Amino acid sequence: MIKVLCPAVILAAPASGQGKTTITAGLASMLTAQGKIVRIFKVGPDYLDPKILRQASGQPVEPLDLWMAGETYCQDKLYQAAQVADLILIEGAMGIFDGKPSSADLASYFGIPIAIVMDVKGMAQTAAAIATGLANFRNDFTCVGLIANNCASDRHASLIREALPESLPLLATLKRSDEVSLPERHLGLIQAEEIVEELAVSLAAGANWIAASELSNMLERLTAVEFLPVDESKIASIPPLLAGKKIAIAKDAAFSFIYDANLQFLTELGATYQFFSPLTDQRLPDVDALWLPGGYPELHAQQLMDNHAMREQIQNFAHVNKPILAECGGFLYCLHALTDLKQQEYAMCGIIPGTGIMRERGGCQGMQTGPFPEGEIRGHSHHRSTCVDVPEAIAYGRRPFHSAPGEAIYRVSSVTASYLHLFFPSNGQAIADIFLASNEV
Repeated sequence: MIKVLCPAVILAAPASGQGKTTITAGLASMLTAQGKIVRIFKVGPDYLDPKILRQASGQPVEPLDLWMAGETYCQDKLYQAAQVADLILIEGAMGIFDGKPSSADLASYFGIPIAIVMDVKGMAQTAAAIATGLANFRNDFTCVGLIANNCASDRHASLIREALPESLPLLATLKRSDEVSLPERHLGLIQAEEIVEELAVSLAAGANWIAASELSNMLERLTAVEFLPVDESKIASIPPLLAGKKIAIAKDAAFSFIYDANLQFLTELGATYQFFSPLTDQRLPDVDALWLPGGYPELHAQQLMDNHAMREQIQNFAHVNKPILAECGGFLYCLHALTDLKQQEYAMCGIIPGTGIMRERGGCQGMQTGPFPEGEIRGHSHHRSTCVDVPEAIAYGRRPFHSAPGEAIYRVSSVTASYLHLFFPSNGQAIADIFLASNEV
């Protein structure tokens, strides 16, 4: 097998909110401006951070999850990236050891070093103690050092540096900068397409922020990692199960939780796809199937309700039993109504009985396997709403590490719906069969 060498590092942290995305984006922006090719991956399922990181690097950003996508998929994506990149950056999820699999698990499996990102505001030597504990909690990965975010002064940096062991250097200190902060909302960062100009300014500021720090020479300080190609016997050939089929995909400010990997996979299955906007378009494209992905329909409920023409188009599409796959926000759009946080109710498409109700807290998140009639498909759940008066579920998602029932799966005529966000490459045959559902129900 022909191995490829490429510098790589995982930016992980003791918790969420430490500045991983900001630092990853700033580093990528700086290096991209220098003409370097930076390929970025995100640990675990995420739709929002990758959009920021994609704009920062000018390259596709894909999820790496050893459970949802599988070891073979992750190995292949890393190998492909290593062939073209000057640097591979991987942004961790939550805390370094959180989740199964965690950022540490990914580092261990592929031999990729970790740099700890920590917000050190309000502590000094304690930051060193925490970083040392994280670096030595397990012995199956390498930690190359600490990046101290929100470091107040040179003296603050000295206190942290002096308390760190020689084996864990202080890679960089980054002072607080409001110019590089990224705006957030209840499920994470605001979508990149909503703040194009503001994001461009933040990314430029982030590049300067990183360039003024010790991270300016990060690329030269990393040892190249060996990446191996996948054994061809482990790669299942994908027949063009959707050859000749056309799929319409909702994509606008209300519906945008779409993995690039899913789009690529539809193409590999032989399908062609076309985006449309439930917010502004009056007609559906002339297609064989419809995919309504997740997003923020609750933030655009009035406009979705007011677009009577599109709601009628989707009702007619369902009436003739053409396949519709609806995930999370797309599922809410299929219901009769959606109630927002102000208790205002809005009419939706009405192709599935029931009402979605937004909540300030609660909801569900985590990895699950969806036992669909067509086969098991892996994915994840992340929402802050519930639904009432819905049909009886045909199945419930299975959580991989505990026995509590997962998300309900609904099937109403040709409409397949759930809160689950599906990762299509986990079962291509099942995905194809959902989009090929017979028109005779």
